[in-house]
Amino acid sequence: MVPVILVVDMLRGFLEEGFPLFCGSPARQIIPQVINLIKGLPEKEIIYICDHHQPDDSEFKMFPPHCIEGTVEAEIIPELRDYPGTIVPKRRYSGFYDTELDELLKKLDPSKVIVVGVCTDICVMHTVADLRNRDYLVEVPKDCVASFNLDAHKFALRHMEKVLGAKIV
Repeated sequence: MVPVILVVDMLRGFLEEGFPLFCGSPARQIIPQVINLIKGLPEKEIIYICDHHQPDDSEFKMFPPHCIEGTVEAEIIPELRDYPGTIVPKRRYSGFYDTELDELLKKLDPSKVIVVGVCTDICVMHTVADLRNRDYLVEVPKDCVASFNLDAHKFALRHMEKVLGAKIV
């Protein structure tokens, strides 16, 4: 059993300037830490959980259109392209909703699941909740997650630790 690293939404649409949901410099600052984490675990499986919307997605009633299938926004950031993994496209906040993630994790039977990426209070937290509801041991390295809003980021870290039972490292 090896750990699984879930890389949540580390996509150009969230991590590069000029896109409507660019998460800003806090998100850019996690990139080196995520790379160090990946390099520091010699045995691991990487799963990229990637926002991947249709042009008429109902999520666009709340957020501007973003990460539309087939666009540059929906691509994994260039800094992570050298680290192969399984890509799981998603249309909702949780990496489990209407995806193959549950089956992948059952096959891998990881020793723990390490969750990194953006946004801490949205897709990261909802994915962590669903991991914990499936009784996975979950770690969230706090220097490997970021969000648009610092207060929401801090709330999400506390919530994932105190309510969901994830280990914040």
